[in-house]
Amino acid sequence: MKKIALLVSFLILGTGLKAQDLPQNPEPGKCYVRCTTPDVYENQDVQVMVTPEYKKLKSYPATYEVVTEKVLVKEASKVLTVIPAKYKTETVTYVKKQGASTLKVIPAKLGNGSETVEIKPAYAQWELGAPAPDCASSNPDDCRYWCYKGYPAEFTTIPTKTLASNANVQKSPISEQTATYTKRVVSEPARVVEKEIPAQYSTVKKTVLVKDAYSEEIVVPATYKTVKKEVVSKKGGLTTWREVECSLVEYSALPINWNLGSATLTAQAKNIIDTRLMPVLANNPGTKMEIASHTDSRGSKASNKDLSDRRAKAVVDYLITKGINTSRLVANGYGENRLKNRCADGVSCTERQHAVNRRTEFRLINN
Repeated sequence: MKKIALLVSFLILGTGLKAQDLPQNPEPGKCYVRCTTPDVYENQDVQVMVTPEYKKLKSYPATYEVVTEKVLVKEASKVLTVIPAKYKTETVTYVKKQGASTLKVIPAKLGNGSETVEIKPAYAQWELGAPAPDCASSNPDDCRYWCYKGYPAEFTTIPTKTLASNANVQKSPISEQTATYTKRVVSEPARVVEKEIPAQYSTVKKTVLVKDAYSEEIVVPATYKTVKKEVVSKKGGLTTWREVECSLVEYSALPINWNLGSATLTAQAKNIIDTRLMPVLANNPGTKMEIASHTDSRGSKASNKDLSDRRAKAVVDYLITKGINTSRLVANGYGENRLKNRCADGVSCTERQHAVNRRTEFRLINN
């Protein structure tokens, strides 16, 4: 009966809708969809600098050694038989520890930035518009028009690091340390009879600088992230009508058993897509496929709509990973808006009756 209805529709509309570029000389009992030469895309790798090259500074403290030095503490003199020598005491200052410096490393500071990369270019496609509001015909397919609708490019933003200030060294001096010792010197030498008094010596310990503090520079290389960018290598466009099986333009069940509240494809679900959808797309090149997902009435309308959207998109995303062009796929989630039985909100139904409404379907649609 569906084939007969489609055939009658084609015969009635054959002349009136000729301006819409419908199939010429359609055969009775046949079904057709408009095929579009798909855009051909290629992936390009874009290198994005995530963190810049910068340097680190490592400091090393000053090194010292202790040395022992012999010093004169009493000069040689003479003893006089009549008038002995007289002495006085002097204080001598010497450097006990030489001055140096310490180094404090102030590390480099990184700031936050970002870089926006175009991951999908803008594109346009033909779409069938609504009937004109002033159409005089009672037939809803009259006075309809084709629109070449454009869609904007898609972008993604990659977080990056920027160099706010580089590492440097702050130098602080270490003061020199001094000490003193005393010595006696002759203030008045002996007279008349001279007697030699030998000099006296002592030892002192001194801390001397071997090597001053210094720093070492270490260069940290920049890091990069590879982002795949999708670009159009060959532009597609509107082409011709293609004959397809009439059953493919009606919604057909895709028997995926979704886990409760989940939109994740199981291995069994992927196998169903491989065996049911991939052959249809391969045998009908240039056609477009709608993936429609539905839920039962239990739960809120908003959550059901979101769940059905995610499930339809999961199927489409999987087909894209299998090499199907995005321009050939449409994901629609209808939530609980298209129930197949009476099981709406507030109606008591069995689990089997609710299960009828939880479904995922597919069909071929016009490009």
